[in-house]
Amino acid sequence: MQTEIEYKEFDYKLIKRLLKFLKPYMRFIILATALTLVVTALGPLRPYLTKIAIDDFIQKNNSDGLIKIILLIVGVMVIHGTFQFLLTYLMQWVGQKVLLDIRLKLFEHIQNLALKFFDKNPVGRLVTRVTNDVEVLNEMFSSGVVMIVADILLIFWIIGFMFWTDWKLTLISLSILPVLFGVTSVFRKKVRVVFRDIRLNVSRLNSFLNEFITGITTVKLFSRENPEKVKFDEMNVENKDLWIKNIFYYASFFPAVELLSTISLALLLWWAAGHIITGLMTLGTLIAFLQYSEMFFRPVRDLTEKYTTLQAAMASSERIFSLLDTDVSLSDNDYAVELTGFHNSIEFRNVNFSYDESKQVLKDVSFKVNKGETVAIVGATGAGKTSIINLLTRMYDFQEGDILIDGKSIRGYQQESMRSKIALVMQDVFLFSRSIAENISLGDESVDLDKVKTAAISLGASDFIERLDGGYHSQVNERGSTLSTGQRQLISFARAFAANPEILILDEATSNIDSETEQLIENSLEKLLSHRTSIVIAHRLSTIKRADKIIVLHHGEVREIGTHKELLENGGLYSRLYELQFSKI
Repeated sequence: MQTEIEYKEFDYKLIKRLLKFLKPYMRFIILATALTLVVTALGPLRPYLTKIAIDDFIQKNNSDGLIKIILLIVGVMVIHGTFQFLLTYLMQWVGQKVLLDIRLKLFEHIQNLALKFFDKNPVGRLVTRVTNDVEVLNEMFSSGVVMIVADILLIFWIIGFMFWTDWKLTLISLSILPVLFGVTSVFRKKVRVVFRDIRLNVSRLNSFLNEFITGITTVKLFSRENPEKVKFDEMNVENKDLWIKNIFYYASFFPAVELLSTISLALLLWWAAGHIITGLMTLGTLIAFLQYSEMFFRPVRDLTEKYTTLQAAMASSERIFSLLDTDVSLSDNDYAVELTGFHNSIEFRNVNFSYDESKQVLKDVSFKVNKGETVAIVGATGAGKTSIINLLTRMYDFQEGDILIDGKSIRGYQQESMRSKIALVMQDVFLFSRSIAENISLGDESVDLDKVKTAAISLGASDFIERLDGGYHSQVNERGSTLSTGQRQLISFARAFAANPEILILDEATSNIDSETEQLIENSLEKLLSHRTSIVIAHRLSTIKRADKIIVLHHGEVREIGTHKELLENGGLYSRLYELQFSKI
């Protein structure tokens, strides 16, 4: 997905894609169009009725007729106001429904993207797409499309009534239109450029803030507050300058329109002065044209603002569709079937894998894990241990070789059914801003509160949970910041235990915990691993020794396979790693 997108001034294909979101609400759009026709026709009718009231009743002292025409004007205004309310409410309702559809579509699409997409795209940018960019479309869908049509119709209605009333006076009133079009064109081009720059700047601000707040602990520990503040100040000042430039254009444009409106009014009065005196023009006609002149410039100003709204929507929709058109997903194959259960073995067969398709991370990796076995994978940092887990869970796809479950390629299984048989406990535990119980069950309805408590008790997590205010219903702060590393890890173990998976994966799951918590987990780990197929990435516990099989990785290749005793006796790479890292186990 591109960081910066150059969008066209007006892209009909883009507009067509946007309007597709209105298709489910077409009957409401038709109703809104009908209301628009009525509203735009009733507006210019009032000045014409005013002319009749003055010329035919006030100047002729016809009080009965004046009362009737006043009641008619009031009735027109009431009907106009009612229809205007219905139109506004209807379009705002449609706009919110469309925004809901777009956000859900974006969220679902982001969920289906492969992890390699998130490796290259900042979280702040994605948040901007789902929040700010979608919100920009609100005005377009809620009022922009229909109101642009309404303003255009209103201008035609006004011009039509003006010509019907006095064609010469109409031509004088509209003589300033070429100048108005020129001013509008300059304004439109200037605003388009500055608005594009504002959107890009806001995207950079969001990305910076997301990274800064996520890494606030590191910033404070290394006293980087001032340098980060300087960076933020630079972006913020740029944002301020862009908005001031935008404000300058608006502050210049609207007085210019008012000036042209005043010139038009002056020409109108100049022409009318002589003709009223000579009786060639009535007072009612003058007053009607004064009202028409005021009404005419209002939709012209509105159309200019609507154009800016359209440009904002174009910029945001370009970025939204760029995300929606990004196909970086691992979709199930047409022939993929549900994995109903794990029965025999997991096998890596000559697997080659690269994250960027240039540097090989795994090279010709082959090994087998039989059902019920506990297999440990050890190796130095960067050896490819976590990559094996990423491939087994299909977070990434391998380039060569194959991975089989019960003799069938994992590409032949539906991903959701396959992952439902696997529980993964990672080194960096992610907790959601929900209750302790919800973080253990992850919203799985089959894992009720009793199962949550059983899992917590079994793994020794119940002691600290029950001491919290609210116990299992205690709310966890963002990323579990109020809990210790060990407490978060215990919750992740309870999460895996409650899921009752057929395959359990521990990825450096105990490397960050204290000795007391380690002892707690070690006492329960045997129960967690019992009668379960387990893959354990090397950590400090004696699980390595108890493993049925140990696989030693080095620079992405399998160097040794055997039991703890066999590998130590061989005196190879595992023996050296054990002496360096695991001698205290």
